[in-house]
Amino acid sequence: MSKTNIIFIMSDDHAAHAISAYGSRVNQTPHLDRIAQDGMRMDAVYCTNSICSPSRASILTGTYSHINGVSSIWTEMDYRVPTFVDVLHHKGYKTALFGKWHLGEHGKALPRGFDAWKIFPGQGDYVDPEMIDENGSTTVPGYATDIVTDLSIDWLDGLTGEEPFCMLVHHKAPHRPWIPDEKHKHLYADGQIPEPETFFDDYATRSQAVRNVHMTIADDMGAEDIKTEVPEELRGPENREARMRWKYQIYMRDYLQCIQSIDDNVGRLLNHLDERGLTENTLVVYTSDQGFFLGDHGWFDKRLMFDQSLQMPMLMKWPAEITAGSRCEAIITNVDFAATFLDIAGINAGDALPTSQGRSFRPLLRGEDIDDWPDAAYYRYWEHDDPIHAAPGHYGIRTADYKLIHYYNAGLAVPGSSDRIYDAEWELYDLRNDPTEVRNVADDPSYTRIRSELEQKLAEYQQHYQDEPYKGPGTPHPQWGPHDEGTLERVEKYVEALRASS
Repeated sequence: MSKTNIIFIMSDDHAAHAISAYGSRVNQTPHLDRIAQDGMRMDAVYCTNSICSPSRASILTGTYSHINGVSSIWTEMDYRVPTFVDVLHHKGYKTALFGKWHLGEHGKALPRGFDAWKIFPGQGDYVDPEMIDENGSTTVPGYATDIVTDLSIDWLDGLTGEEPFCMLVHHKAPHRPWIPDEKHKHLYADGQIPEPETFFDDYATRSQAVRNVHMTIADDMGAEDIKTEVPEELRGPENREARMRWKYQIYMRDYLQCIQSIDDNVGRLLNHLDERGLTENTLVVYTSDQGFFLGDHGWFDKRLMFDQSLQMPMLMKWPAEITAGSRCEAIITNVDFAATFLDIAGINAGDALPTSQGRSFRPLLRGEDIDDWPDAAYYRYWEHDDPIHAAPGHYGIRTADYKLIHYYNAGLAVPGSSDRIYDAEWELYDLRNDPTEVRNVADDPSYTRIRSELEQKLAEYQQHYQDEPYKGPGTPHPQWGPHDEGTLERVEKYVEALRASS
């Protein structure tokens, strides 16, 4: 039997709660829903660092930021850390990447291991974008989401022979500044998009670190986001609630219009696979590099460890092994993707990708149980107190029932971080009794035992992933930077420890 093809579709900042397969209250995504209907909806997939470049590096390499070197959007992935694409290409897969890369644009930071690639520089533009390939830079007329799909379909049609393929279809939408395609600008224009339950969260029990972030729709979403100035009658602190509601409708209208183009183009690609007879032997994956706040807690953007930012949508369709309409509630992280893709391609990730810190969840796709599967996700956000959003440096653990977060509030020389250090703080959420995460119980005496157990689990996960916990300004940390020698040393040290423990 021929090897399984892989089509990995990833958007940017697409929250799971803006997909109707996940029960969206704000939009309908019929073509994305087709993947869930014909395959599996993953309900507990989490990123390990909720920001674009670090998440993408973790997906490609199967490693945390302190291993692959991408701690922030200001760092480049070290080219010496292998990726699952490198392995597939070496094993005879035809490989391609179209769309967003965001892991460096020069020299060895350009995509590698691909037979064909064409990427946006940086975030890229929505309309008539500049794109880079091995021949240089050109302007491509049209709308970015359509262009990425056109390139993907054209590449599929140009394949010859029986080689399996792996194609990465990476859209820039719906990333800020949310510029929709003209044909979708009539959608959601009535100003009736439902507000989330926590829209007017007062942060009463939150840490100071969370209260200080600059991500509020009312006060931090600017004219470049809503494409107009705030009317005079909505300015000032006395009009904050009305201003917030007005901005929310504009923000969500544009955001959802961008998603409509994603959905339409996923439908185009699915239809093309059907027409080419490729559906039965192709794994189709849809995800986003992290979640996004859609007015939840009054915020936009991501970075923080609240579920709307932490959760990644993940829909997977593969008729050979995935039962149509199935669901998976096991905790998975983006570090697990690489090992899973290699496993599906018939390759042992432990041998082919020795730096990987993830595990294949292929048995979960078949509906099987894995007795020793992790019962928690470990998360770390490194880009402390950046000049735009002021999100704090923090790490934490997320189980099915609880979430413990430690805001250590220091930059550790991460590019893009400030050198200011604030007092450390903790938050704890009881997700069964407080699913919207509005009541911090870290200092509640009735949760003392639970907090202690979670702190122990956090320490165990940090030890497992060899991530140094924060112990003050002198805490050892990687020497961040593009292609730094420290990255290679960290990789070699991790591989040695991995082999010693096996």
